[in-house]
Formats: sequence, C-alpha cells, structure tokens
Amino acid sequence: MTTTLPTAVDPPRTAPPPSRPASGARWAALSVLLAATAVLYLWGLSASGWANSFYAAAAQAGGVSWKAWFFGSSDAANSITVDKTPAALWVSGLSVRIFGLSSWSVLVPQALMGVASVGLLHATVRRTAGTAAGLLAGATLALTPVAVLMFRFNNPDALLTLLLIGAAYATLRAAEGGRTRWLVLAGALVGLGFLTKMLQAFLVLPALTAVWLLAAPVGVGRRLRDLGLATVALVVTAGWWVLAVELWPAGSRPYIGGSQHNSVLELVLGYNGFGRLTGDEVGSVGGGAGGRTGGWGETGLTRLFDGELGGQASWLLPAALVLLVVLLWRTRAAPRTDRLRAAAVVWGGWLIVTGAVFSLMAGIFHPYYLVALAPAIAALVGIGATVLWRARATVAPRVTLAAVVALTAAWAFVLLERTPKWQPWLAPVVLAAGAAGAVGLLAVPRLPRALTTGVAAAAVLASLAGPAAYSLITAAVPHTGAIPSAGPVGTGVRGFGGGWPAAFGRPGQFPGFGTEAGRFGTGPGAAPAGPAHRARPHRDAPPGSGFGGFAGLASLLGSPTPPADVVTLLQRDAAAHTWVAAAVGSNSAAGYQLATGSPVMAVGGFNGTDPSPTLERFQQLVAQGQVHWFIGGRGSDDTTSGGSDQAGRIAAWVADTFPATTVDGTTLFDLTAPVAP
Repeated sequence: MTTTLPTAVDPPRTAPPPSRPASGARWAALSVLLAATAVLYLWGLSASGWANSFYAAAAQAGGVSWKAWFFGSSDAANSITVDKTPAALWVSGLSVRIFGLSSWSVLVPQALMGVASVGLLHATVRRTAGTAAGLLAGATLALTPVAVLMFRFNNPDALLTLLLIGAAYATLRAAEGGRTRWLVLAGALVGLGFLTKMLQAFLVLPALTAVWLLAAPVGVGRRLRDLGLATVALVVTAGWWVLAVELWPAGSRPYIGGSQHNSVLELVLGYNGFGRLTGDEVGSVGGGAGGRTGGWGETGLTRLFDGELGGQASWLLPAALVLLVVLLWRTRAAPRTDRLRAAAVVWGGWLIVTGAVFSLMAGIFHPYYLVALAPAIAALVGIGATVLWRARATVAPRVTLAAVVALTAAWAFVLLERTPKWQPWLAPVVLAAGAAGAVGLLAVPRLPRALTTGVAAAAVLASLAGPAAYSLITAAVPHTGAIPSAGPVGTGVRGFGGGWPAAFGRPGQFPGFGTEAGRFGTGPGAAPAGPAHRARPHRDAPPGSGFGGFAGLASLLGSPTPPADVVTLLQRDAAAHTWVAAAVGSNSAAGYQLATGSPVMAVGGFNGTDPSPTLERFQQLVAQGQVHWFIGGRGSDDTTSGGSDQAGRIAAWVADTFPATTVDGTTLFDLTAPVAP
C-alpha cells in the first residue's frame, strides 16, 4: 500500500507568491496578446499562395477522397502518400472539405494553431509563476521568427508544436496533484505528435518522464504504475494508424512515400527516423553523407547559433540557458514536489534534449525545424525573468537579471550584424537599449515605483526588439516551397547552420536557390518551369540516370505554376483517366495537380527515388489508359543513397516511346498517342 504525500499546490518556496492582478486586467492583457498574435499570423496570409505545394496538394486530395485523407495521399487517386504520418493533413484536409480549396483554407488552420499555442503556453507558465510570467512567455513565443514562419505555413510543425505544449501542460498538471488522467492525456498528446511528425515528438519524453518521477506527490509504486498507463496511451495513440496501414493489403492502398519497400515502419525508423541522426537516409538527395561537415551543414554544439540558423530561434537561447541554471540553483533545496523546479525540468529538459539532437544530427536538417525549441525557450525566459524580478531587492538576482538582459542585447546585435544591409540602424539601437535596461535594473531599488515599471518594460522591449523585427519581416514576405526560412532576405549569403548544403552549390548560383518566396518555391526568383525543368531527356542517357544534375534537383524541390494553355490541355478529357498526368517528384506533380484540380501521379515520390510506380507497373497503367500525359522534366541523378532508379527508367521509356508536344514552353508526352517507331 502506497502512502499519498501532501499535494504541492502552494507557490514554490523558492520564490515569493506570484502576484494576482485583478481578473479583468489579466483577461484584458491575455486578450491583447492573443489578438496581436492573430493579426501577426493571419495578416496577408494568402500572399504565400499554397505555401508548401507538396502538403497543399495532399490536403486537396484529402478534401476529395476520404481514403486519401486517411492515408495522407499526394493525390486523390491514391498513387503514393506524402513522406510523413498524416495527422497534420487530417486538419487541413477537413478544412478543404468544409471550406473548399484555397490558400486560406490551407493556411488559416496553421495560424489558429499558432494562436492556440501562445495561449496554451501562457496558461502553462502562469500556473507555475503567475500572470506576468505567462504573458512574457506567450509574447516571446509569438515573436520568435521561426514560429511566425511555421504558423503561417502548412508544414506539420504547427500542429506538432501545439500538441507538445499540450503534453507539457498536462504533465505539469499531473505532477501538481498526482492525477493519473492528466498524465495519460500527456501520453496521448505525444502519441498524436508522433502521428504528426513521427519520432521528433518523442524528444520531449525524457523531460516529461523525469518530472513525473521526480515531482509527483504520490508514492513510487503509484508513479511507476501511472507512467505505465501513460505509456500505453502513447503507444495506442501513436500506433493504431501504423498498425492499420501495415495490416492493410498493399494492393488496395497507396504506396508509402519515403520508403523503399512500401512500409510505414521503414519510413518511421529509417528515412524519417534514425537516418536523420546518422545521415544514412536511403532515398535522400541533396544532402549527402552526414558527419561534422556533412551535406546539411556543420554539426556541433554551436550549430544552432551559426549562420542562418541563429536568426531562426536563438535570440533568447543564451538567456534561456542561463535562466535554466538559475532556476535549478534556486530550487536545489526545495521539496521534491516543488512546482518551480518541476517546470524547470520540463522546459529545460525539452530544450537540452531537442537542442542537442538538432545540433548533432547528421541527416536532413532545415532551419524551420527550430520551431520545436521556441516553446521551451519562451517558457524558461518567462519563468526565470519573473522569478528574478520578484527577488530584485536582493543583489544577486538583480545583477543576474541585468546580465541576462545585456547578454540578450549583445547576442541580438551579433545576429542583426549578419544582415548588415537590412535596417543597419537596428543593431546599435538594440545594443544601446539593452545596456540602458541592464543599468536600470541594477538601480531599481533606488527608483520610484513608476520608473521601476518603466525599467522592466524597457528591458523586455530591448530583449524582444531583434526577434520582433525579424518576425515582422517574416510575416511581410510571402514564403513558398520546400525549405522556407525566417528573417530578411537579399542581404547576403545565407547558410544552413554554418554551411549551405554542399549538393546545392553556391547560394544564388542557380535560379530559385538561396532566394526568397521559400527559396525553392514558385515566387519571384524561384526555379522556373523553364527549359531546364521541361527539357526532354536525352535518348542515350542510361536508365536511372534521372537526367538531372542540379536542375533536376531544383525541379524536385520547387512546384511549377503551369501556363494556362497547359492547364487547359491537361483538363481536357480528365474524366476519362485516373490521372490526368504524371511527373517525376511530388513537388512537380503538386503544382500541376493544384492548377488542374485533378490527380497527378508523383512518380518516385518526394525525391523521385521511391520505387513507385515501377516501370512495369507504369507501363500497365499506360496500357489501360489510366494516365493521359507525362510532363517532361528532370529527376535527380543522385541514387547514391540507395534510392530507386525507377523514376529515371520511366522518364527514359516515355521519351523513347511517345511523341513530345511543346505547349507554351512545356514539354508533354501524350501517353494515349500511338507508340513512336
């Protein structure tokens, strides 16, 4: 029989009780925060068009076909799935089904998830450290540049962020009163996170597990039992869809994109799993082998501060790390169930584990991944700064807080100096404001009350000015394509964590690479659907060569905007065919599918290296009249990672078998025409 310990519901002993402003003032402040966040995330949202056409096309398919919705298919005819689990597509697919296909129906759900994330983080931090801490944490998250980017974009990261904040909230609620249902809810939310972006969701598990085992006000036996129940909830929530797909007859479901053997387990554990850590990603193109100087940038403990990555989410990362140490030190002698230490363990563990994985992973890595760090950074800043502010009458907390503000301003100066042609006045202003705020904090005990409040406000503004400026320019610029990035553009060389991916050449060397509108997208400066994209493969090219080189990679990562004459041609007799066209690569197929409103087969999946369909299967579909057109283009010639060469073989067979038609500069092959001699 276990002994139930007293519930730790009082404010932590290591800090004065949080101030309790009048309910009306608290709700008014929260309303202003959420309204401002909504404006930032929703204003001019449709300027980004489809944003990531790869996921927009899958949402379109899910809005038409329930089968495509369930599996996360790239097209409504269910040729192949996207290379992710489909929870995020369930949200956008339902939105498209209810409101029709548009930029707004695809992107607004992401913005609303962002507002909800800010509100939920506020609620979580407020339970630990009071209203002021919750508001500061919420504002910090809302103004993190990469968060602004992702909450205005249709990648899975928006839903993943919301679910993981919810899991942290539920875990801390469970640790407060030892309530099983809250811990089970936390496990279920992490499971849903797995269905959103697979193993990345599990990076928070060490922190959530540690805080329950450390701080739950119940006996050891009860803690272990409830942890087991939460694990069951996680496995069931994460595994039911995987089990359904694995048991579903392969012949009656779409091919699992991103795998080489039509297996979702292979996708989870390989290409999107441990391969991301080691760099051994079968079917990947563009990055090359991993290692300290691998194709996706230099790895190491300073990676998150380097190059382009620094401006995404690291503005308050040094402050968060310092404040984490402060919180752990101040709670070193607190009771086991201390709520302040529990919060520090949750957010600190989240930040350290996720940050370490991102810093050292040798596989595919993109700047927008860093949105996963934003909630932990924001929470530590909100809690730590508020705790030190309440203890400002003592020298050590006051000096520490002043040092944190000065450090934050100095780091913002460094980040702003990396884009010297963009708002050159801002860096020195932020540095000066930070210095003034730090001096003001040191002198707070001698200042009148009104000036004390002003000093606090000035310190917050100086700390958030840099990320706020980057966030505003991020919201003001349309973003499309496969690899978006936050911050100003056109200000010089931008690198991926200290190094532009080696396979991509020099930034700006090729159209669409290293430019904005998403950098591999369809906006100004993006890779055009021009001759490099539409050229007919050379008949003597070896099977599986992909006919690509660098231009082929560009076509794989960018979605074309087809000319009107091409769209009209593809739509003609569309009802007579299962797929109006086929194109190598999911992004290329997505552009034509969104333009025509009809299924377009993505040959080879996202990278053009999945064996879907095989040449033999494609020949059968053509013989049955199920595919009308083949859109001439170049796949990647990079199959060194072990990916399939079936897409290259199909392109070569089409070019050698069917006559080419050029419409407004686009090369098309009519697969219903007589076979060429």
